[in-house]
Amino acid sequence: MVETKDIRNIIVLGHSGSGKTQFSEALLYTAGTTSRLGLVDEGQTVSDYSEDEIERKSSIDASFLSAKWKNVELNIIDAPGYTDFIGQVISCIRAVDSAIILVNAESGVEVGTERMWSMAEQENLPVSIVINKMDKENANFTKVLDDVRSKFGKKCILFTSPIGEKTDFSDVVSIFSEQDAAKLPENLKSQFAQLKESLIEAVAESDDALLEKYLETGTLQPDEIAKNIKKAICQKNLVPVFCSASIKGIGIKQILDVISEEIPSPEDRGQIKAKKADGGEEVLINPKTNDPLSAFVFKTINDPYVGQLTIFRLFSGVLTSNTTFYNVNKQTKERIGQIYKINGKEQKSVDSVGAGEIAALTKLKVTMTGDSMADEKNPVLFEFMQFPEPSVSRSIKPKSRADEDKISIALHKLTAEDMTFRSSRDNQTKELIISGVGDLHLEIMVNRLKKRFGVEVELGTPKVPYKETIKKTARVQGKYKRQSGGKGQYGDVWLELSPLPLGQGFEFVDKIVGGVIPRNYIPSVEKGVRQAMGEGVLAGYPLVDTRVTLYDGSYHEVDSSDIAFQIAGAMAFRKAALEAVPILLEPIMTVEITIPDEYTGDIAGNINSRRGRILGMEPSSSGMQLIKASIPLAEMFKYGTELRSMTQGRGSYIMRFAHYEEVPAKLVDAIVQHAKVVKEAEEKK
Repeated sequence: MVETKDIRNIIVLGHSGSGKTQFSEALLYTAGTTSRLGLVDEGQTVSDYSEDEIERKSSIDASFLSAKWKNVELNIIDAPGYTDFIGQVISCIRAVDSAIILVNAESGVEVGTERMWSMAEQENLPVSIVINKMDKENANFTKVLDDVRSKFGKKCILFTSPIGEKTDFSDVVSIFSEQDAAKLPENLKSQFAQLKESLIEAVAESDDALLEKYLETGTLQPDEIAKNIKKAICQKNLVPVFCSASIKGIGIKQILDVISEEIPSPEDRGQIKAKKADGGEEVLINPKTNDPLSAFVFKTINDPYVGQLTIFRLFSGVLTSNTTFYNVNKQTKERIGQIYKINGKEQKSVDSVGAGEIAALTKLKVTMTGDSMADEKNPVLFEFMQFPEPSVSRSIKPKSRADEDKISIALHKLTAEDMTFRSSRDNQTKELIISGVGDLHLEIMVNRLKKRFGVEVELGTPKVPYKETIKKTARVQGKYKRQSGGKGQYGDVWLELSPLPLGQGFEFVDKIVGGVIPRNYIPSVEKGVRQAMGEGVLAGYPLVDTRVTLYDGSYHEVDSSDIAFQIAGAMAFRKAALEAVPILLEPIMTVEITIPDEYTGDIAGNINSRRGRILGMEPSSSGMQLIKASIPLAEMFKYGTELRSMTQGRGSYIMRFAHYEEVPAKLVDAIVQHAKVVKEAEEKK
């Protein structure tokens, strides 16, 4: 079992294409974990091992890697950069103690770079920055470094400086090393001195006594600097900046040195907040092995060979194989078998893990992502992750009967793996709906349904769950009379239909007096009314918010029956609804859109073009604007993709159902005609 002080839990973040997977591979190779450097372009990396990742040459899932460097255990999480897979970052960022953000030396700070920085800030994580791909033809180190410091502040201090650039990039020099300084050309030595002075200033600001000494003497001793670099990083007064070329392995050793010596361990990060399970009182968890067990499940993976892998971060205590833990959320004990450490697709069994470690368990019965693990006598709850609401939905239909039988299990496993992927069945439209962060997200999930589970589906645009209602009151008779030799059928009812306020649903009022309709037939009338309501009268959508009053009728001693009064009730309802001015209702969504300030005008215009109403605007985080709007669901199915296009990938939104409103008269005919075409097509099948 590794000592807590010797653990480094790191997540590698960055905009898509910044080279995170190749960088992670270089860390493993340089540390001696792998015997050869795998290449992303050839599908050989430890991180990207699934079929779809190898095919796309891009990360889709977070990968868990482990290595050792100078007696320090490195737990590295290689996170995807595409916005569609942001849920992977949200899950994993809770499990680490620091982040490394990669910046492409050709592209500089991009949208994804800023997003990852913000997410690390929200988790209060110390951050290091690596300017990667320094060997590329269009690399511009000076410009990118200025961009980094402009966006993220002067606390971004260079720890390694490049020798050469573009195809001439051959080595790096460490700001710590006087020996390295001697390698530099004369024209760069003054720059090297300035960089070291910036580092000393950042270190001095981490301690009042050091700052006072620095202001008095203008310098600090080497041992004083060395002792306080980690403290400055922990306090986020210092953001180390490195440069590298992952494929050539340049700059990687120096990064590993700083990770092992200066990046905070779980012990350095200190106490973690949690809550008591019984009363919600806040408690602080110490990262100590001799404290009670507390852990958080942050990820679930369905491995084709070992089944479900439940990945957790142990915050305190020790967990031993073939024992039990207490699931605080489910309030039950869970027995475990073997504990595993993960390196890509490989799992290595270990006897136990202690405070600060990241590990995995297999074949748990009740424990899922977001659950807290604890000692039964000291149950504590960790805060659940906040995931974005899915912004893109599609209807899916299994292609065969065999696919229908397998799809529920397959979707359940995919939703357990990815907390931003949802599946549900719409009770009104009877469609199976999948929802995700973006079109690419859903494309990947449909591909996995086919390749992992052998389920093929057809994708479509979900039907809008329109409803119908009435605007006026109407009274009608519904008489059903059939005679065809022998016993006939007879049912006669008088109904009054009147509108109810929106959202009131359905009300059936029995005002029969004098026995004009026997009591035993009245439930049949209501059943017929409910059946007709479900079918609607305009376009086949359910009719709602209506009071139906049964106030008169007649019966026949011999020919009346339950079915006759059921049919009479349905006939009367349809006739009355058509006379009571039926209208269509559509679902209206409350939408909260977060965008950079400069796009406010364009987005406001786009909302208006979607029949939306802006409810308000307020400043969000730095340079961002939050727009609250009310928009019909029918206008929102492709909004996520269009919003990203309009804001260069920087806009996001969440959407919730608000209420139903009347469809504008000019749109009703088209909706009704479309519904009839769909119905006719379904009847022909």
